[in-house]
Amino acid sequence: MDSVNNKYCNSLVKFSRFETREVLLGNIGVGGGNPIRIQSMTTTNTMNTQASIDQSIRMIEKGCDIVRLTAPSIKDAKNLYNIKNGILQKGYNTPLVADVHFTPNAAIEAAKIVEKVRINPGNFSDKKKFQKYHYSSADYLDELNRIEDKFSPLVDVCKSYNTAMRIGTNHGSLSDRIMSHYGDTPLGMVESALEFVRICEKLEYHQIVLSMKASNPIVMIQAYRLLVAKMLEENMNYPIHLGVTEAGDGDDARIKSAMGIGSLLLDGIGDTIRVSLTEPPENEIPVAKSIINYVLNRHRHLPVASFSNNPINPFIYSRSQTTSMINIGSSYPPVVIADFSSIKEISRSSFSSIGFSYSQDLDKWEMSDFASDYVFFGDNDLTFSPPGSIGIIYNYQNWLSHKKGYPLISVEDYLEGYDFSKKLNFIYLSLTDFSPQLISKLQASKDTVLVIHTNNNNSLLEQRRLFIELINNNINRPVIISRQYQNLSKDEFQMNASIELGSLLLDGLGDGIFIMNKKESADGIINKLSFNILQGTRTRMSKTEYISCPSCGRTQFNLEETTQKIRKKTGHLKGLKIGIMGCIVNGPGEMADADYGYVGTGYNKVSLYKKQDLVKKNIDEKDALDELIMLIKEHGDWKDQT
Repeated sequence: MDSVNNKYCNSLVKFSRFETREVLLGNIGVGGGNPIRIQSMTTTNTMNTQASIDQSIRMIEKGCDIVRLTAPSIKDAKNLYNIKNGILQKGYNTPLVADVHFTPNAAIEAAKIVEKVRINPGNFSDKKKFQKYHYSSADYLDELNRIEDKFSPLVDVCKSYNTAMRIGTNHGSLSDRIMSHYGDTPLGMVESALEFVRICEKLEYHQIVLSMKASNPIVMIQAYRLLVAKMLEENMNYPIHLGVTEAGDGDDARIKSAMGIGSLLLDGIGDTIRVSLTEPPENEIPVAKSIINYVLNRHRHLPVASFSNNPINPFIYSRSQTTSMINIGSSYPPVVIADFSSIKEISRSSFSSIGFSYSQDLDKWEMSDFASDYVFFGDNDLTFSPPGSIGIIYNYQNWLSHKKGYPLISVEDYLEGYDFSKKLNFIYLSLTDFSPQLISKLQASKDTVLVIHTNNNNSLLEQRRLFIELINNNINRPVIISRQYQNLSKDEFQMNASIELGSLLLDGLGDGIFIMNKKESADGIINKLSFNILQGTRTRMSKTEYISCPSCGRTQFNLEETTQKIRKKTGHLKGLKIGIMGCIVNGPGEMADADYGYVGTGYNKVSLYKKQDLVKKNIDEKDALDELIMLIKEHGDWKDQT
């Protein structure tokens, strides 16, 4: 990676929003001191004027501040005039954005009508054929001059009409030129956008918003951080639009979006957001509002001590190096600890909520792919034989009475006591517990796993600071991230836990999670959420992952219905990643780490990919699912459902 400083936000210990310039979209300000704006995108055909007007209004009435529509052709771009007038006649003056790929002339027409134009540097003037090229310095400069010649007319029109522009890079559509020079990297994403920004600045145009979207939250977070670092180096301060693209649908999409967007907002990065769901666009708005509300409620928090050395590289994912204890730490996937401490009567059936079922006839336990690794009993006692694969944890004083399973020990008992398990001990601590005595004892320990908790309103700041303390003091014990919740709705619970635990895991921090919520302790909600968070951070794959776009006017088949059909047939293929794309814009590229791809290429026509390789082209949609299953079988990745 080219030299870049590690500064990507104002502070790692105090909430502080990264200050950007204000960009006006009609009467809406983005960046500066403005609130975080919510965006979404229509799924209608832009040539269907009334449908586009009606859907836009439904989005606006849900709280959408900025509405985006696709403009794949000059004809579509010109029809934005009729859509805009129709929305104005209904009494709404919400700014509109034209989303343009491949067709610079359409962007020029749209810029005369709407408040903002979104272009993708990867396909505005470059080709995408997934081929490697060699560029000399002179060749590369010639390419940049070619881009400037093609891009400058759009900049001139935007200046004349006072139209803003989003330069939006997508991980899946980096040009062959960028890929040849930078590879498929966050740095390539950033440079792809900044090449266009530098042209804008040369032409004295500054009404710019930037975005760095990816379907993988790890890549997305790194790219946005690197964008800020690069802007600081080049004295830029353009507003930033956040989103996890192709997030999918249902809980998985909400969890991925919450952890990706929420993590950056908590570090003060982001001026507008869009939650991309393979669902009607109006469903995106409440989720976006929830993420913003969560972050706004974390502005005030208990002080967190500053530090001089940050050992965590914010631009390159690397799991924190810890030793292993049984199946925790080192190269083991993060474990899940379930909480049975508040259940009054524990029976064999209680274990069904954490992935175990007991057969009375066979006197045998069976476990699912979502079976917890440990269960915390607290002061409860176990009156029957549990599943053999699960570890039982008790409060320390309860453990002392029978010395079965493993103890959860307070810092006070850990420092004063001497009678511990010879195999494994869990130490329950927070950042405020750190002392020279504790540090010294932890440095010498070999049989401990740390369970970290916090009462700080901004848990990310404090628990990230705790990890830094551990690393800087060479304490390499495995760490379980623990959070306790109460009095939250199910949606709030999902949102809070996804942001608070997911943000740390996406930085490679943590060897397991332990979520406590008395309200949800016995019905499987916590267990499902725990595994979904690990899936979203790609630290533990326990089911099929779907990378599906949110649909738009370019999509020529029912994306929501198709996604559900594919999910129904392939949902049992644990660990497999399947990309479902409505069109070719980001299709093969955004599926860079997907195993198989299902991409719309025309009206009811689908092409199938094995990774980025086109395998079957322009299949009738009615046959495409069967052909996809056949392709998976041909490559040995199919398993029959049990």
